[in-house]
Amino acid sequence: MTETDVRFMREALLEAEKAGAIGEVPVGCVIVKDGQILARGFNRRETTEHVFNHAEMTAIDVACRTLGTWRLEGCTLYVTLEPCVMCAGTMVQARLDRLVYGAREPKSGAHKSVIDLFDHPYNHRVEVEEGVLAEESAALLKGFFKDLRKRK
Repeated sequence: MTETDVRFMREALLEAEKAGAIGEVPVGCVIVKDGQILARGFNRRETTEHVFNHAEMTAIDVACRTLGTWRLEGCTLYVTLEPCVMCAGTMVQARLDRLVYGAREPKSGAHKSVIDLFDHPYNHRVEVEEGVLAEESAALLKGFFKDLRKRK
């Protein structure tokens, strides 16, 4: 874990807080290239009623449009929660260089928790760093679901 990883994960946590503020599961993401944030995203699946609106998918879409290509070579994606299969597969397809995530997702995580999609012999390998600000990421999620249970 580097100082740079912590700095950009804090930015992803700010995005996660935006999701939580509108009643979405608080997951946030930023994509960085050459030390600059290219794209930001947070969960909006419930708000938009669209399955693709995970934080990662939103940020990947913005980054591709910003760069004018589907290839995210040279980019690092920071996300507060271990990606699902859809998001992990998109990262591989987009040729993302690196993934850094916070908390594990025991129900649908596609790095270590349920399956390791990044360990399959695809034509591209994404380097993965896990556990960056994991406690902060997990606390945000736990608080959200605790409040949600209270409201129900």
